[in-house]
Amino acid sequence: MAGPESEQLLTPSEVAALFRVDPKTVTRWAKAGKLASIRTLGGHRRYRASEVYALLESHAPGRSGEL
Repeated sequence: MAGPESEQLLTPSEVAALFRVDPKTVTRWAKAGKLASIRTLGGHRRYRASEVYALLESHAPGRSGEL
């Protein structure tokens, strides 16, 4: 069984491209608790691909940049 450390992680830029928003918007979502993030050893945010795609599916019809 694969552990959480083997799950694909996305950068803020990759998440922003999927939602068609600015990467800073993705960071605001994380700070607001709308999207869970993981911190790298260097302090950068990464997002679990499974959570991002689930969120994208749930907000796909509007896609306005607001969660």
